[in-house]
Amino acid sequence: MTTKKILRRPVPETVPEWGLELPPLLRRLYGARGVSSDVQLDYALKHLASPFQLRGIDRAVELLAEAIREGRRVLVLGDFDADGATSTAVAVLGLSMLGVGDIDFRVPSRFADGYGLTPGILYRLQEENALPDLLVTVDNGISALDGVRVAREMGVKVVVTDHHLAGESLPDADAIVNPNQPGCEFLSKNAAGVGVMFYVLTALRRYLRERGELPEPQPNLGTLLDLVALGTVADVVPLDHNNRIFVEQGLRRIRQGEARPGILALLEVAGRDYRRISAMDLGFVVGPRLNAAGRLDDMSVGIACLLADGRDEALRLAKELDTFNRERRTIEKDMKHQAQDLLASMSLDIEGLPWGLALFDPDWHQGVIGILAARLREQTHRPVIAFAPDEAGEELKGSARSIPGLHIRDVLAVVDARNPGMLKKYGGHAMAAGMTIARRDLDGFAAAFDEAVRTTISAADLEAVITTDGPLAPEELSLETAALLRRAGPWGQHFPEPLFDGEFDVISQRVVGENHLKMVLRPRSGGDIVDAIAFNTGAEVPDYTRCGARVVYKPDANTFRGRTSLQLLVDYLEPL
Repeated sequence: MTTKKILRRPVPETVPEWGLELPPLLRRLYGARGVSSDVQLDYALKHLASPFQLRGIDRAVELLAEAIREGRRVLVLGDFDADGATSTAVAVLGLSMLGVGDIDFRVPSRFADGYGLTPGILYRLQEENALPDLLVTVDNGISALDGVRVAREMGVKVVVTDHHLAGESLPDADAIVNPNQPGCEFLSKNAAGVGVMFYVLTALRRYLRERGELPEPQPNLGTLLDLVALGTVADVVPLDHNNRIFVEQGLRRIRQGEARPGILALLEVAGRDYRRISAMDLGFVVGPRLNAAGRLDDMSVGIACLLADGRDEALRLAKELDTFNRERRTIEKDMKHQAQDLLASMSLDIEGLPWGLALFDPDWHQGVIGILAARLREQTHRPVIAFAPDEAGEELKGSARSIPGLHIRDVLAVVDARNPGMLKKYGGHAMAAGMTIARRDLDGFAAAFDEAVRTTISAADLEAVITTDGPLAPEELSLETAALLRRAGPWGQHFPEPLFDGEFDVISQRVVGENHLKMVLRPRSGGDIVDAIAFNTGAEVPDYTRCGARVVYKPDANTFRGRTSLQLLVDYLEPL
């Protein structure tokens, strides 16, 4: 394991006097995460921000209502990740429920089309005689200046729904709904693309109801919240109060078995009990299987799984997605080995590496470079961009992952300003971004990226840090605590799942499954012995039985042969 500095999350000196009856542990954890009132822990739908705070939503609703009244052809243009897939499914299902009769969807090919609404997609629709009257983008469109222009020239009206950061210019769409567009005062700037589309649907439903145009029986848009939860978690947007409402409401539907057959099928092929899932399962179990289609083949398979009405069809598609995911893992493993060889050739130690890493191999797969960049970011604690060649080999597609304290899209803007024309296009968020450069510019870009990173952060920012909630008392090291924490979520980005640290004697240890470390621990602070497991440590590990270990962990319930016991899931450990 990479050596990390362990920091403990500060707890406010005065924890609010909530009206809720909360155990002291939860009061401490919530206080450390900035929760200051009962309302922030109330996940009822009534606490969602109003959709009418969204700039442009009134015009978007008028255009959609007009399309319903006049029976116009509507096309949803999605994206090839999990947020794009769930956004597409929510748009197709929700608009159908609200009265759109002629609706279809398209998803760009990661390899042939690139990201978002491009002129090429519109020319292809024109050739197929499939141009819509109204085109609705989901999880994309805010940077599609050329695509929107061509659509308007073809007589197609365009409603953009997106959540990505806007550039200097906005597309000339008929309506734009994006909490991150200039002049939008929407409460939650952290909404995922699927959340934005859900808001458009709720505003449209109200508009139709007020005019007596709502179909009977009146549609329940709450049935789409499982999809909203999945897309929100999978896109790793910050879980502010608004997003936690979406996620918690969606999880409740899933646990009750009221989710889309496709989500239940994806959980089934992964061996997960839908009645016990958490937000982590959406992010690390369902999301990757859905994403695998867009990474290796065509996200239409993933969307079809989410749209499937019956269990048999959903299960067939879920198994296909699971196969894609297994193939993705194999490709990723091979690419990571190649990247590690490349890193080794650059420097003998991590301190000698560039502050901003830009890596390329002609054999890398476009669909997996984002995951590769994330893995290398974890290993090196540096912002990483992994590049793969496009189909022609003349351009490189890059996927970036950043570290805390470095806004990666802003760094790319600095590179672009200092080197006009080097970045053919780019976009993204604080922690992730995508870009295209000419292959001949790779070396120049790598140097410019490293320089921009060095002028943005300090050497201290490159130190790997793991933040915990301190120790658990001996009486808190229990199955009851594991259950309490599981119920206390949803946990996620910017509302992190609790991690604890403590000093333990290691009674025994053994490597299982080639690279997982199984241990029996005794807390040095007192209490009973407890099982623990650290995943992916490798076969070569220190003998902790000789010295003991400082362990960063989360308590979990482990069921084996019908018996449930406490097990610590180890995130990090080091010799004492």
